[in-house]
Amino acid sequence: MLRIALRTLRFRKGAFVATFLAMTFGAVLVLACAGLMETGIRGDIPARRLAAAPLVVTGSQTWTLPKENPADPEEDSEAAYLPERVRLSDELVDEVSRVPGVAAAVGETSVPVLAGQRRLDAYGWASAALTPVSLTSGEAPATGEVVLGQGAGAAVGDRVELVVRGSAETFTVSGLVPGQAVYFADDQVADLAGHPGGVDLIGVLTAPGADVGAVADAIAGLLPGQNATLLSGDDRGFAEFAGSEKASENLIVLSAVFGGLATMVMLFVVSTTLGLSVQQRQRELALLRAVGTTPGQLRRMVVGEALFMAVFAAGLGLLLGGVFGEWLFERLADNGIVPTAMTHSSGWIPMVVASGAVLVGSFLGALIAGRKAARTRPTEALADAAIQRKWLSPIRVILAVLAFGGGVALFIVTVAVMTGPIAASTAGPSVMLWAIALALVAPGVTKLFLAVLRWPVRAFAGTAGYLATLSTKTRSVRVAAVVTPIMLATGIATANIYLQTTTVAVANEAFADNLRADLVVTSPTGITTGVLAEVGAVPGVTAAAEFATSTVFVAEPYDSSLSEDGWAVQGVTAETAAETTAVKPSEGTLADLTGDTVVLPEQHAATLGKGVGDTITVLMGDRAEVPVEIVALYPAHEGFETLLMPASLVAAHTTDGLPKQIMIRTDDPAAVTAALRPVLAGHPGLALVDRDALLSGYAQDQELGAWINYLMAGMIIAYTAISVVNSLVMATGARRREFGLQRLTGSTRGQVLRMMTVEAGMATVIGVGLGTLVAGMTLMPFTLVTDGTILPKGPIVIYLGVVGAAALLTFGSTLLSTWAGLRTRPAEAAVAPA
Repeated sequence: MLRIALRTLRFRKGAFVATFLAMTFGAVLVLACAGLMETGIRGDIPARRLAAAPLVVTGSQTWTLPKENPADPEEDSEAAYLPERVRLSDELVDEVSRVPGVAAAVGETSVPVLAGQRRLDAYGWASAALTPVSLTSGEAPATGEVVLGQGAGAAVGDRVELVVRGSAETFTVSGLVPGQAVYFADDQVADLAGHPGGVDLIGVLTAPGADVGAVADAIAGLLPGQNATLLSGDDRGFAEFAGSEKASENLIVLSAVFGGLATMVMLFVVSTTLGLSVQQRQRELALLRAVGTTPGQLRRMVVGEALFMAVFAAGLGLLLGGVFGEWLFERLADNGIVPTAMTHSSGWIPMVVASGAVLVGSFLGALIAGRKAARTRPTEALADAAIQRKWLSPIRVILAVLAFGGGVALFIVTVAVMTGPIAASTAGPSVMLWAIALALVAPGVTKLFLAVLRWPVRAFAGTAGYLATLSTKTRSVRVAAVVTPIMLATGIATANIYLQTTTVAVANEAFADNLRADLVVTSPTGITTGVLAEVGAVPGVTAAAEFATSTVFVAEPYDSSLSEDGWAVQGVTAETAAETTAVKPSEGTLADLTGDTVVLPEQHAATLGKGVGDTITVLMGDRAEVPVEIVALYPAHEGFETLLMPASLVAAHTTDGLPKQIMIRTDDPAAVTAALRPVLAGHPGLALVDRDALLSGYAQDQELGAWINYLMAGMIIAYTAISVVNSLVMATGARRREFGLQRLTGSTRGQVLRMMTVEAGMATVIGVGLGTLVAGMTLMPFTLVTDGTILPKGPIVIYLGVVGAAALLTFGSTLLSTWAGLRTRPAEAAVAPA
């Protein structure tokens, strides 16, 4: 049977190519996403600056969230990523250095430095051995000296000014090394860093001939209770590139979300394409049944043919998918989503996943498509092949009910349970459930739409409209097969794009509402004590406050609302917090926000069962636990809850240890800008930006975060667009015999083209209408939760663009394939296989 199917491929090249392309591009998408997931799981970041140290000890950047019942071993524990550098004690450096086989244990401390206009991390000279870095000229630095990279343009003996943690310091250049680098004297770097007694990490150099494994085991025995982690191999890159662990986790989540959506779309597209292909072969399959082919043979033929194509399509998809996955990863690295040092991995597991997805999708699609033809009696099959009317079956009804039920359930869960931007997490499965549900009932819905459109179309399109309505009335099931990919493309494109525009718009509005500053003083290395007083004394400044941000976790009491993302915290100055923040306390006062204190959102305080005057324990971003007193409560915008703490407390537990902004309120920004110039000149590294620039910068950061979602969603949208073209070309190409008969009965090419133009218009209206419904049911719960409205935020031109693209694809594919079909002589076309 398979041999018969393969021999007849030349008579249905269009269907074969369309199905093959759907399978191939499906494999490309799934492999690319699976490769990104493997990359995130592996997290391979080869060491660069620490390349010479076979072992590295660093502070543990993860913290296990408290459990409601710590004694319950069945309760799962989640780990949260700590955003600030967790430092190690000098005592641990001494202990590691005494381990047998250790030649040297280098405690490394980094210092934020501004050299000219370039921000760099400076280190003690001992850290040069961890790369290793050798002097090209000069000697190692002593106190008051510095070794610079040759790219700085300085010479040995020059006096240079560097901004170190917000303060301008002058040093003598004692030596030069290749590239861009700054090294201070080892006895001075801890004081410059502002946290003597602690180091960022410990680089371990082993003695010649030492067993690195044995040394690692001995060092690991020193670490329990130290909040430290031992790294080796490519894992050393996690110590070198701050935030790389979180980036790996984010890449896993990103690839899982879009990979899952891509897989569902691929299964949907491959199944519908195969269904349409088999549907167009009803006459051929009916004839096979009439000459004695058994239902089992027919099913095996259809499934075997589909798997035959799937094997070759998967092979081609794996070749293209590897290249596409690498390109996609490079785009993520270029835009800072993942570290540029991370290496892309796409091994045999992603290949198996992609191949398996294509083979399974093809098998299921062919099985479903061949089931009806195999079970229909030969005489009924021949009649149904001419005019297909039956489409409803018990299985289709059950699946439709389940899909509609799933969509409704996600709608309710999103509105009733979720808050803020997290509500977007249900969008992926929601859009597919609604699309599948409508696809299952598409023949009935299409028939209803066609009945509604029939009279308007005949009234405005004349003879062409009359012919188009007659044709679509007798072919409503096949029209539904064309409408389905248009619906899917429209729904996915509209939902994903407006999901991002709404997320960005809501975040920007929340930021603008909370921003009360008219001007902001910023510094890339931190703002030192005393600058706030100078800024506050400038004429025209009505209020000035230091500002620092981080993430914290409530360690005690148990916080049932705590997630691995923690709580955003803003550090402010108590005296001017009322003027420089949008927080309006419902209880307590911001003026009491001094020392170890905190201001909580009302709902958060209620969850903790605490109020003003009570004490809670907060784990800061650097793992330090601080008992703080609640001094005020305020009503927060749901989904954007933020804790307030003193700026000095928050900044002290950040990586750089200093606030990086000063918020300024003034009635005359222009006059204050001019008056602040002497203050800025006296503190190199400071810059002044106005409110508009700050809002614009935040918006750009939000767009960068949304960009990756646009990119990932864009490739899925492109795939659905390909499926639209495939389906339309297949459906139109299969009607050559019909076009030939029309030509023989007197219709001209122009009349046939006009008829198909009207049909394309009707398919576009129905597909776009259903796609809009899919997008609306996906977006509505999200917008209700985040913005309290049923309409998404974003320009209407986006929707018009989606509709226009759908129309262009539909009309273009239909008319081009019709024109190609009309090139065949009518007599030849009339006897061609249907």
